[in-house]
Amino acid sequence: MGKKKAFVLRMDPELLAQIEKWAADEFRSSNGQLEWIINKALKDAKRLPKIKKEGDQ
Repeated sequence: MGKKKAFVLRMDPELLAQIEKWAADEFRSSNGQLEWIINKALKDAKRLPKIKKEGDQ
């Protein structure tokens, strides 16, 4: 993935509490959980960039 960019995210406190609980249940940080949720949503929507394999041109 490479470098990561920080940004501010505003959200409902109750929503954040649920994400924090979910993260704790899966032994992740809240940030890690949000990244996982977003990554999964992009993957499910087929919106992740294609990763070139070695030898591909």
